Amino acid sequence: MATHTFEVDETLTVPRNKAFALFADHQSFGKLLGAPAKRIKNSGQADPNGLGSVRKVGIGPVGLEETVTSFEPDTLIEYTITSLSPIRNHLGRIRFEDTPEGHTRVRYRITFEDRIPYTGKLFSAGLERAIRRGIRKVPGLI
Repeated sequence: MATHTFEVDETLTVPRNKAFALFADHQSFGKLLGAPAKRIKNSGQADPNGLGSVRKVGIGPVGLEETVTSFEPDTLIEYTITSLSPIRNHLGRIRFEDTPEGHTRVRYRITFEDRIPYTGKLFSAGLERAIRRGIRKVPGLI
């Protein structure tokens, strides 16, 4: 099976804590992807969308479940798909950094392997396109 990786690297004029909050909130995250998303399991931590929380992305039985595996406020979110999926060994990693100009750099990287040969390129291209389109809608994109 082939491994696929892509990274979206954008800069926002909003403060890092606001950029992080936008991506950390499961509902607003779904809006970025252009798909409904809702938290189905609370993290049990101070932030209900934090480490261990689970969101469902998609409609009805077609949706995927993603579990937050790393959560460092204002710095890092990592998650993986934990339901049946057309891909495997998925890791989504969103890193937030300050720029010298006082803006927020968002680096969003996804890595996965395809289960069905030759489908990974299509899945990767569609997902990357959706993420880029969603981030372009964020106020303060440079």
